[in-house]
Amino acid sequence: MSFILKFILSAVVTYLLATFLPGAYIRGFTDAMILVVVLAILNAVVKPILQIIGLPITILTLGLFLFVINALIIMLASYLMAGFEIDGFFSALLFSIVLSLATSVVDLVVD
Repeated sequence: MSFILKFILSAVVTYLLATFLPGAYIRGFTDAMILVVVLAILNAVVKPILQIIGLPITILTLGLFLFVINALIIMLASYLMAGFEIDGFFSALLFSIVLSLATSVVDLVVD
């Protein structure tokens, strides 16, 4: 039951962020639910590969390069989905940071 609640709350947060943050556009709530699934798949498959490739840069930047990897995942999701648009890198960076913070709060509340 908590998985479904986390999924729905994450979709609500994603929809609200895409609605209110500059540079992020989403068509509707169903696209937000699809975006949550797409981001979960990309985080499970693509993100570990990017982290391994970017390990030297991540070490040099003391972990700040992970923000870039998160922004790239958001941009890739925007490329793969027709109902979600990101204007540029800095919009994706802002969206990924706020989404990470908001989903962390959702995880704390639901658990």
